[in-house]
Amino acid sequence: MLIFSILTAAVAPGIALLTYFYLRDKYDAEPLQMVLKVFLIGFLVILPVMILQRGLTIWLGDGPIVQAFVVSAGVEEALKWFVLFYLIYHHTEFDEPYDGILYATAISLGFATVENVIYAFASHATMGTMMVRALLPVSGHAMFGVMMGYYLGRAKFSTGWSNRKYLLFSLLLPLFWHGVYDWILDNLSQYWIWYIVPLMAFFWYGGLGKIYRATKRSPFRLTEAGGQD
Repeated sequence: MLIFSILTAAVAPGIALLTYFYLRDKYDAEPLQMVLKVFLIGFLVILPVMILQRGLTIWLGDGPIVQAFVVSAGVEEALKWFVLFYLIYHHTEFDEPYDGILYATAISLGFATVENVIYAFASHATMGTMMVRALLPVSGHAMFGVMMGYYLGRAKFSTGWSNRKYLLFSLLLPLFWHGVYDWILDNLSQYWIWYIVPLMAFFWYGGLGKIYRATKRSPFRLTEAGGQD
């Protein structure tokens, strides 16, 4: 029974947040099976991530900057970005800016969910620990997904230099902030909570703003508004 409770605590935050982001898609809801497919792809991404992280640690060492920004954030965000760009970015279902946020959070939450399950059983985590992880790592991955997806959505509906600029932002900004997050947790052992709490508040404030702006740019919103006139 305890194992079932821990497993539920590990999986529930990712499912809950995915449901939240799916329901925020107001104007042209994505096919649920496609969103779940991307979520499950996030499960699979963890294997190449672990292999690459192990290889880079052997090659580059375990210095705090390298670990936070290259081995951890760099590998994880780059692989998620790569999958989204080649499987989703050119897909016909990606037809409004918010779709970038939905699919990026789906793959991020899939990854975070598997990471959470592995952590729960590898470290014999308690329910209290899993609640903290729901508020920090799982929520953090969701916010990195919002950043990535927002700029993928901007790039999708831009041309020329703007397109390239937003594609670059979609990779570098979540990578940078993920690195900052990891560096704080790994190197500020005594006072980390005083930095992480305001940082997470900043992520959520910015993330909700990006969701609002992406939704406002939906071409289906304009069509719907025109139909009501």
